[in-house]
Amino acid sequence: MTTLKTRPSDQDASAFLAKIEDPQKRADSQAILEMMQRVTGQPAVMWGDSIVGFGRYHYKYASGREGDWFVTGFSPRVQNLTLYIMAGFEAYDSLLAKLGKHKTGKSCLYIKRLSEIDLETLEALIRASVEHMSSTNPGDKP
Repeated sequence: MTTLKTRPSDQDASAFLAKIEDPQKRADSQAILEMMQRVTGQPAVMWGDSIVGFGRYHYKYASGREGDWFVTGFSPRVQNLTLYIMAGFEAYDSLLAKLGKHKTGKSCLYIKRLSEIDLETLEALIRASVEHMSSTNPGDKP
């Protein structure tokens, strides 16, 4: 079985965010950290060297591949702030319509800066995703 390269580490999330050179991206990242911590009730954990994750769940595919992953998280990438909404976006059209300027991938929400989106809507989206993940993985931490 292949071992995932992106695993929880002992790296301090706050120290990682403090090293972000762009002051706006650093402030936005700190705000996202606080929001995700509030929503999940979990501490920030570094996954790999660039993802800040919250909570944990275990997955197992029909192929037999299985592993652990974070319930929600984010990464301050060069181009965008990437937020990981593990439940995906199919059930959240109404929230996305109110969110503001963004793009999505399968489970990734890409935003340039928090000033371009509605923060209450972002928090509602993260909360809905965390609740969905908790209901589908009841033995895991949110």
